[in-house]
Amino acid sequence: MLVDDHAMIRHGMAMLINMEADMEVSCEAGDGPEAIEIIKKNIKEKIPIDILILDVSLKSVSGLEIIKSIQLLAPSLPVLFISMHDESVYAERALRAGARGYVMKQEPRNVLIAAIREVLKGNIFLSKSIQEQVLRRIAVRGYKQEATVSALTPSEFEVFHLIGLGYNSHEISNLLSRSVKTIETHRFNIRTKLKLRDTGDLIRYATKWFADQ
Repeated sequence: MLVDDHAMIRHGMAMLINMEADMEVSCEAGDGPEAIEIIKKNIKEKIPIDILILDVSLKSVSGLEIIKSIQLLAPSLPVLFISMHDESVYAERALRAGARGYVMKQEPRNVLIAAIREVLKGNIFLSKSIQEQVLRRIAVRGYKQEATVSALTPSEFEVFHLIGLGYNSHEISNLLSRSVKTIETHRFNIRTKLKLRDTGDLIRYATKWFADQ
């Protein structure tokens, strides 16, 4: 099953996957709620889904949040995240959310297919360089910093990341297809959780945090 809010990307991935003799995309969804309804229907009709390929950034809600609902419905369904977001930033959070792997959309077809096969075997898939980075971060990152940033919800972290890349609220609103009011609420919550005084402190903190990753 493919879940991505861009129909062209979904169809392109489906074509690549369907080229494999032993793989077939059986269903697609454009957002989280639609995915949930399809999974419910498939469970009711006893139509199996072997793997879910889920985009990190979906309209209205992050894929990192919708995975919780999916796991309640189908605990044994493995999830492979795909994203335009930097793997070095999001892979660790994806695994913590319950995913079995992470692939960037810029990767060639053979990487996506290899990731699907590894996850179907029950393994975790990350690129070798990211495996090393994740293990190194877990080993050396200070507890205080990790505990602070890890307090952000997936949607807050997504906004936090885009702030670190230099985007303002209106630009983030357009990128994530969410209202400016929602983005401003996330910014306020982020500042509160990180104990930052104002927007300038938030921008500096986000920029430095991602530069250090």
